[in-house]
Amino acid sequence: MSTVRIEPLLHHYRRQKPSHRLPPSKHPLKLSSSFTAFPKKLVVSNGRSFCNFQPPTLSVRAASTDTATVEATEFADAFYKETFPLKRTEVVEGKMIVKLDNGKDAKNWVLTVGCNLPGKWVLHWGVNYVDDVGSEWDQPPSEMRPAGSVSIKDYAIETPLKESLSPVGGDTSHEVKIDVTPNSAIAAINFVLKDEETGAWYQHRGRDFKVPFVGYLQDDDNVVGATRALGAWSGTLGKLSNVFVKAETSNSKDQESSSESRDPQQKTMRLEGFYEELPIAKEIAVNHSATVSVRKCPETTKNLLYLETDLPDHAVVHWGVCRDDAKRWEIPAAPHPPETVVFKDKALRTRLQQREDGNGCSGLFTLEEGLAGFLFVFKLNETMWLNCVGNDFYIPLLSSNNSIAVQNEVQSEDAQVPDRSRETNFTAYTDGIINEIRNLVSDISSEKSQRKRSKEAQETILQEIEKLAAEAYSIFRTTVPTLPEEIIAETEKVKVAPAKICSGTGTGFEILCQGFNWESSKSGRWYEELKSKAAELSSLGFTVIWFPPPTDSVSPQGYMPRDLYNMNSRYGNMDELKETVKTFHDAGLKVLGDAVLNHRCAEYQNQNGVWNIFGGRLNWDERAVVADDPHFQGRGNKSSGDSFHAAPNIDHSQDFVRKDIREWLCWLRDDIGYDGWRLDFVRGFWGGYVKDYMDASEPYFAVGEYWDSLSYTYGEMDHNQDAHRQRIVDWINATNGTCGAFDVTTKGILHAALERCEYWRLSDEKGKPPGVLGWWPSRAVTFIENHDTGSTQGHWRFPNKKEMQGYAYILTHPGTPTVFYDHIFSHYQSEIAALISLRNRNKLNCRSRVKITKAERDVYAAIIDEKVAIKIGPGHYEPASGPQNWNKSLEGRDYKVWEAS
Repeated sequence: MSTVRIEPLLHHYRRQKPSHRLPPSKHPLKLSSSFTAFPKKLVVSNGRSFCNFQPPTLSVRAASTDTATVEATEFADAFYKETFPLKRTEVVEGKMIVKLDNGKDAKNWVLTVGCNLPGKWVLHWGVNYVDDVGSEWDQPPSEMRPAGSVSIKDYAIETPLKESLSPVGGDTSHEVKIDVTPNSAIAAINFVLKDEETGAWYQHRGRDFKVPFVGYLQDDDNVVGATRALGAWSGTLGKLSNVFVKAETSNSKDQESSSESRDPQQKTMRLEGFYEELPIAKEIAVNHSATVSVRKCPETTKNLLYLETDLPDHAVVHWGVCRDDAKRWEIPAAPHPPETVVFKDKALRTRLQQREDGNGCSGLFTLEEGLAGFLFVFKLNETMWLNCVGNDFYIPLLSSNNSIAVQNEVQSEDAQVPDRSRETNFTAYTDGIINEIRNLVSDISSEKSQRKRSKEAQETILQEIEKLAAEAYSIFRTTVPTLPEEIIAETEKVKVAPAKICSGTGTGFEILCQGFNWESSKSGRWYEELKSKAAELSSLGFTVIWFPPPTDSVSPQGYMPRDLYNMNSRYGNMDELKETVKTFHDAGLKVLGDAVLNHRCAEYQNQNGVWNIFGGRLNWDERAVVADDPHFQGRGNKSSGDSFHAAPNIDHSQDFVRKDIREWLCWLRDDIGYDGWRLDFVRGFWGGYVKDYMDASEPYFAVGEYWDSLSYTYGEMDHNQDAHRQRIVDWINATNGTCGAFDVTTKGILHAALERCEYWRLSDEKGKPPGVLGWWPSRAVTFIENHDTGSTQGHWRFPNKKEMQGYAYILTHPGTPTVFYDHIFSHYQSEIAALISLRNRNKLNCRSRVKITKAERDVYAAIIDEKVAIKIGPGHYEPASGPQNWNKSLEGRDYKVWEAS
């Protein structure tokens, strides 16, 4: 068996060659959690790079004796005592079962997939039809789909596993049953198992599971039940053709080289049932804590730091000290605790001693005077480290009169402040932030610094300033008392500085229009048609337009790119594209290019007849394809994300690939005139590579399509979708915030709320918006429909006749709203235009503040920035009078919007 292991996104940006997957191992198959990077506090980092990060600040005093051992009771009067939560992982082993047997009707069969480990399991599956040479994955017919199944694009569905009535091995288990009809001409069912709680995927020997129903598929090494159940359906298929594993990359050459038919006289075999058990291991989180106490020895004036934890007694503390704010690790002077060794002349490693009561372990550290701080991380084994939100633990030791405070890492300028289990001195906390900002400003503004520092280094400092300022403001928002009306009026006179442009947010006031649909490629002159709409879209208030994929492509819509430098597509030629971009620029709109970076279609076959040799200016070979793509025999490294089954998945860990993509994006920006990017299928590769591409191409605005299924229980959407939005936030965090993401969570929750009249879903457990816009609004790009979900595809169409409720929500709330082309050029145009005008008039933006005032069965209401009130749903709501009066501005079917006078 082999392992597919998904590692935390948080630490990948510290590696030279990041990868989400480890090499295959033989026993058993493991699932590794997606470690939470936001908004939770601590993570486990499986890497060894942990120094030189911006650490949390602990302002402390120290005191006590200079002895080698100490009891915790001696620190009862310590000036400082702080307890930190820790989290590690532990492997739990179980079984996965796959079986095929007769259903209630002896003519039909039932495929059962089950698992006896705890979790929220989902089967991601599709079918392979006989004689289908295009792809191994297609959506199954509707009669095969169990209740609660959800479509994923146009090639797969996801079905939640339900609690089993016949547990595996006596344990509680979950399973899903799929009915298989003999005359359906299905050659095989392909699937992977997914744990929704962690986002981890389980495959078979590094490939998708395959349950074949025809004999010629039995040679695949990822087949389940190969020795007993592989044959043809007796008397149902007749003549069978070869099934070729290749994608839509195939062109006319495919047909010439495509295969011989199977022998018409091929002997059919009777299908037999089978039952297989496969070992499966899942890493679960185990909570621990560590307590740090500090005293100062009155006799020697040295600092004495006592560390105790309930971690296992083999835990090692990797530690050092620093002498200034640069926080560079160095080895302190002796004495050192027992069982301490030097690590590469940069740090010390101390094995903690088991406590006398047997509960955990502890260590005493004697530190000389004049040190700025104490830095440490825990090491449990060669691959597992515990740190503080991706940073080293850091305790300043410069002063003995500072108040106790903790500064946690801020991952975004508008991220919510994590809940704290202790009372915090906010005055000291914000004073510390202000001092750090002053130091950074002084540093970057000095002439000497400007001469020495590169532009990139100065930009990094500016980003740190922005983060610190946002953290201080976030604390202010949570602690400021209600002010009298006259003070509020006075503060409104203060001028707000212009928003800083960032590739993840633009200015914050963007309103995006998707400038095409699924059928736009059919005319052959879409650029010309779109150009004629530029003035109208500008007058409606849009600021950014998203263009379709511009390159030569196997598929007419452009999402199967071939020669990346060939701009002759089904939408028009290169000259027409340039002229259309210029027209939109003249109309005052920015233009986003649709960049497909995850996969690319080959133009030639290798010596084995597999399509993985690329043509054109970027003439890559098999080294550019990931090694674990089961269909295209890549010779690169393992994939850093999910597989796109229809085309070769590109290996972004290759230096030459990243260099070529950076140059291509810069060429698109400079020669074509694009201002930013919409990135397709970003689940397929690590977000850290996106940061590399964004840093190189410096887009005005960028958004990624991180498409993931929401959480369902027995076919009903769960109220809590934190795991879903966490995965999107993790990806944004991996890009270092340089790219936003489409808020798929918000779209899905709007579907359930409006379709089922369950508007209570639009408030999470903390009274915040339940989508990405509730956690990281400046990086949330909201939408209700696009070319995949709507248009003629209709894979996940918004509830009928409720579209304007959806637009009333996203065009008044934070995040960057997106309007679909089909809706703006429809009978909805006047209503959408009125909402855009209201948004611009009140200067609502991606960081606007939401106060939810009502979230009940039939009505949702909120006030945004104290300027706009909105309600959607058939229920009644009127904003209460207060410091401002409310005037109704807009009203439509089941929605109303008010503006403050």
